[in-house]
Amino acid sequence: MERKQEEFLKKLLEEFKVEAAEHRQAIVDGLMALDGNPEPEKTKETIETVFREVHSLKGAARSVNLSEIERLCQAAESVFSLLKRGDAGFTPELADLLHAYVNMLDLLLLRSGEPLSSEETGELSAVIHRMQKVSKGEEPEPVPVIPLSHTAEAAAGNETVRITISKLTDLFLQAEELITTKLKGVNYAAELRDIHSRIGLVRKAGCDDNTLKSIESDIQGLYGKMEQEFRTLGRVLDGLLSDMKKSLMFPVSSVLDLMPKLVRDLARDSGKSVSLAVRGGEIEIDRRILEEIKDPLIHMIRNSIDYGIEMPDVRTGKGKNPCGSIVIDVKRKESRNVEIAVSDDGAGVDRERVIAAAVKVGIISSGDAETLSDNDVLNLLFRSGISTSQIITDISGRGIGLAIVQEKAEKLGGSVSVESVPDQGTIFRYTLPLTQGAFRGVMVRAAEQTFIIPIQSVERVIRIKTCDVKTVENRSTISLNGEIVPLLSLGVVLGIHGNLVRGDPPELKPVVVLAYARRRIAFSADEVLGEQEGIIKNLGPQLQGVKNIAGATVSGTGKVIPLLDVADLMDTAINFNAGEYASELPDETGIIKHTILVAEDSVTARSLLKNILESAGYTVKTAVDGIDAFTTLHSGGIDLLVSDVDMPRMNGFDLTAKIRSDSRHTALPVVLVTALDSREDREKGIDAGANAYIVKSSFDQSNLIEVVKRLI
Repeated sequence: MERKQEEFLKKLLEEFKVEAAEHRQAIVDGLMALDGNPEPEKTKETIETVFREVHSLKGAARSVNLSEIERLCQAAESVFSLLKRGDAGFTPELADLLHAYVNMLDLLLLRSGEPLSSEETGELSAVIHRMQKVSKGEEPEPVPVIPLSHTAEAAAGNETVRITISKLTDLFLQAEELITTKLKGVNYAAELRDIHSRIGLVRKAGCDDNTLKSIESDIQGLYGKMEQEFRTLGRVLDGLLSDMKKSLMFPVSSVLDLMPKLVRDLARDSGKSVSLAVRGGEIEIDRRILEEIKDPLIHMIRNSIDYGIEMPDVRTGKGKNPCGSIVIDVKRKESRNVEIAVSDDGAGVDRERVIAAAVKVGIISSGDAETLSDNDVLNLLFRSGISTSQIITDISGRGIGLAIVQEKAEKLGGSVSVESVPDQGTIFRYTLPLTQGAFRGVMVRAAEQTFIIPIQSVERVIRIKTCDVKTVENRSTISLNGEIVPLLSLGVVLGIHGNLVRGDPPELKPVVVLAYARRRIAFSADEVLGEQEGIIKNLGPQLQGVKNIAGATVSGTGKVIPLLDVADLMDTAINFNAGEYASELPDETGIIKHTILVAEDSVTARSLLKNILESAGYTVKTAVDGIDAFTTLHSGGIDLLVSDVDMPRMNGFDLTAKIRSDSRHTALPVVLVTALDSREDREKGIDAGANAYIVKSSFDQSNLIEVVKRLI
């Protein structure tokens, strides 16, 4: 009985999530409409609509015992009741408070009844308290916008798909046709058993020509019927698959609906004024693709607000409207693709800052910078590590946002490009397929194992001679159209090299050149077996973390073939140290270890940082304060400094400034890891010349490793 009750409550909670997502979106739409200062009659109508949505959400939350959501909506309902009576106006301060209410609602919807942290509980109480004071006629107090980390997730709703009755009926009728095929298959199996029995009797009784001819005729007749049935089955399955794909087609607006609020909150946090216009939201795209492009769209919008749109006083000085503009324009391209263009009317891309950032991280040399075209400079924005921010912090300046946009586009079989005009703005064009089609890949054999590589990542398949392999900086490489491309053994990188037979390498070696996220790496294999088409299955929760493998497919012979995860494979190859193993190809060795100096007066913190960095493969030296660190630098061989700020004798700011004033160390990357998190302290870090500033209170060891990799 208890189990049934638990199942019922679980089902009820899932239904609530669907309903809550709809109420939440209607509330946001209403708030955004009120932000636009509509006509009095329209304002009254919108307030009434939002009031009803908040009231309905409160009741739904009560039915599933989500008391925190009920309490939050009760306070919001009182505010809208005040607005309905005309006892208060929709001021900017009140708008901020009600948007904070929605952000807190997002957090509670994500938690679905799970306990909040003490900090989150405090934020909830603060928002409710402010709304209660407003409902009593007091002026709204300034309220900070609740962090946006959860807003996009909650706005997306859940995994439920709503489908029209007509579409569902079509799918059902086609599925019914398969029942006939199933029954015929049972009859064909019975006929085959009968033929098998007759063959057994012939063997016992001896050869009888008439009996054999009869059996042969029956087999031919059965073959013809089965062939006809297979054609019918193929037709039904193709139609069923086509209609299933259509049932997964959703308007782009289902993702874009969350963007107006996102733009409003991001603009408010940055002290800017930004409007958003959306065109073409009715165009339908495969829901699976929509889920994947949500984050890239947020990255592009955030990029436009952070780097494109100027501050209101700067825009006014340029003769522009103080309110910046972002436009999302969705258009069909050809028959199978769609283009999503995100444009702004901001300052445009600063060519010199992009080049300086690329030179700083070693992507290009100073000499190469002079020969770059405008298009080449814009393409640098998609390189991981490129950021025009002055310093890396916990939330920005890492130079990975647009790299993620590029990687996601290529993973989906699409592309992204950028156009920019100084002081006129920037346009990002995101081209994607409308649907996810049947999977196609290149099948290869490496160390007696068979794998499939997604064909969209395969640039070319070639054969090379061993004499074509050259060693550059201790790595095996080949030359393709004048470009040097790293070459590694696929089997060795995947860690399945143990069964390889050593000896003289073959005269010709098959090589698959992969291109992903603007990186190119060549992988040698034992054999390229051709193309494969099929359905990709995931590995399930038990094998979800298997490195370099994205899924598997089943070949026509019934063999399970792993699908390689190209993004993971490329990262593995880049960080691969082959020093422990001999390669199939000559002179393939590992990556040189870098040495990092850690300056930290706390023994515990110093040991922690040393352990984290050594676990990541770095050689680590330590210093107890700034003077000790600067003395150690004179011994040479240090590739990067990680330093605390608050240290005796010489603090981290002074140490950084001293390093920058010394001609021997001006290019040394410096990462400050400190408990000081104020804006003034971050600015001190910038002024001193630090390359990155990580706050200990939000410290994540993966962030540190990521920053170190980018700076060395």
